Amino acid sequence: MASLQQLKVGEEESGGDQAAQAQAVRETGRGKSQARASSGRRKVTYGFHLVQGRMPHGMEDRHVAEFRLLDDGNEVGLFAVFDGHSGADVATYLREHLFDNILNEPDFDFWTDPMEAIRRAYHRTDRKVLKMKKADDDEGKGKGRRRRGGSTAVTVILINGEKLVVANVGDSRAVLRDNGGAARQLSVDHEPLREQSAIESRGGFITEIHGDVPRVDAQLAMSRAFGDRSLKEHISSDPDVCIEDVGDGSELVVLASDGLWKVMSNQEAVDEAGRENGDARKAAVRLVDEAVRRGSKDDISCVVVCLH
Repeated sequence: MASLQQLKVGEEESGGDQAAQAQAVRETGRGKSQARASSGRRKVTYGFHLVQGRMPHGMEDRHVAEFRLLDDGNEVGLFAVFDGHSGADVATYLREHLFDNILNEPDFDFWTDPMEAIRRAYHRTDRKVLKMKKADDDEGKGKGRRRRGGSTAVTVILINGEKLVVANVGDSRAVLRDNGGAARQLSVDHEPLREQSAIESRGGFITEIHGDVPRVDAQLAMSRAFGDRSLKEHISSDPDVCIEDVGDGSELVVLASDGLWKVMSNQEAVDEAGRENGDARKAAVRLVDEAVRRGSKDDISCVVVCLH
């Protein structure tokens, strides 16, 4: 069983490509921007921290945390957590392509209809994932995990520091802390029992085995995901989407994979993040370290966005 590993920026592991991959997905970092808000210039900072869990596989989580200044003068903060399963191929693909597909969605302009643009982009991206993996199999290149891999996604687009567009499939989660310290979940956990009727209407089934979580077709512990071609007739990649105006009443947003949420409630998470007094990097580190202390064995990815 793999030991718990943490890798800070600048540290390296031996092993060629493996080292490069590890550096890309297990790290700590921060960033900041002066976003344009209706009340003037507002400071937005982010921090992230990722840790490989004590599971018999390599790190399967991926994340995005960056600001982009677009050609039209708008600034967007792009934040995401992708929790891969049965390999990291799908999560890596999402990290590299999903935001570009959203912002460049050809049928529905993101700026005029962001909710529909995101839905179309999620579906379009999933079709590309499935087509890519089918081509690998047809050419004899598919190898075990690649054939059945998938990923959750929770994506947050912060527009000019004043509006959040949040979408997700699976059980990675985004939670907002308001200026009174209260937590509010912005994403939707897509659990098999919650969508049992939809799964069964597509010909699937839910198993409930003592000591394990409910699973779709005795395999997948969520009812929506990217990839998972062998289960695609029974699960969905349709995202839940919400738009949230963030003014002076919002302090921070926590995005994390279920390695954190299995051991921490929404309120506990934002309380821990709030103890770092606006230092997003320290907040992300604190959250991951606390999840590990509480016994989480899964990969953990955490991004904290502070709205100052």
